Amino acid sequence: MIKSMTGFASGKGEFGLHSWTWELRSVNGKGLDMRIRVPDWLTGLEAALRAVLSKSLSRGNVTLSLRISRDESQPDLALNMVAMTAALDALQQTQAMAEARGMELAPSKASDLLTLKGMLDAGAEADDPAPLVAQMTTEFTPLLAAFLEMRQTEGEALAAILASQLDQVAALTSKAAELAEQRKDKMAEALRENLSRVLDNAQGVEPERVAQELALIAVKADITEEIDRLSAHVTAARDLLAQDGAVGRKLDFLMQEFNREANTLCSKAQSADLTSVGLELKAVIDQMREQVQNVE
Repeated sequence: MIKSMTGFASGKGEFGLHSWTWELRSVNGKGLDMRIRVPDWLTGLEAALRAVLSKSLSRGNVTLSLRISRDESQPDLALNMVAMTAALDALQQTQAMAEARGMELAPSKASDLLTLKGMLDAGAEADDPAPLVAQMTTEFTPLLAAFLEMRQTEGEALAAILASQLDQVAALTSKAAELAEQRKDKMAEALRENLSRVLDNAQGVEPERVAQELALIAVKADITEEIDRLSAHVTAARDLLAQDGAVGRKLDFLMQEFNREANTLCSKAQSADLTSVGLELKAVIDQMREQVQNVE
């Protein structure tokens, strides 16, 4: 089933002192153009996200925005390793001296050591981005899944619209074939009149030249080839709609072929009814082309 290039998903997350919101959106584009806006200090995050998106998407103008904030009300406490080492050494010596004198000391708790002056430094170390980047990369997976699901849903709606429009093209093509069959007698009479005019003015003209002119008149009125090509294009478009993967470029090219055949049919119509059908075909094909612009 085809996919749309239009999609949107948002999400929230938090880790430690940080919280963030994601916004992932896309619109139609000729190729895959990704704009990823994340803080520079989150080392490696942009590269990881770009790699994941590249594997999941083929076309579209994609924008990923990350807004991150830090809870400044909570002090960033860091353990003073030098102070803690000194405290543990002193505690070990104290216990050894007490044992040597036959004294038993109450067990020490970690909380007792942490309350000592200078044991915890507020804001002593910079934020380490590695754990934060790892968490964000993990939490991006469900966000991307929701985004892809929307593109799939939009694609199903597009497929239904395009299938209906292809049915219209097929019906109009059949109608054009019927009108072409009905005008055969008129066209034959017109050809005979043209032949008479050519022969009346063919004095001194080579027979091969007369034959070429008559053949050209017949070709200009025959729309059999256009009808056959339009029918073939309808079949090809339906096959593309049933495929998985990115088929938008192929459908866009096929729309150009549809339009070319419809234009030629109109130029060869030589009939008000057939011209009307040709114009209807062009209108439906233009509508299809607008929808195809959103197919991945």
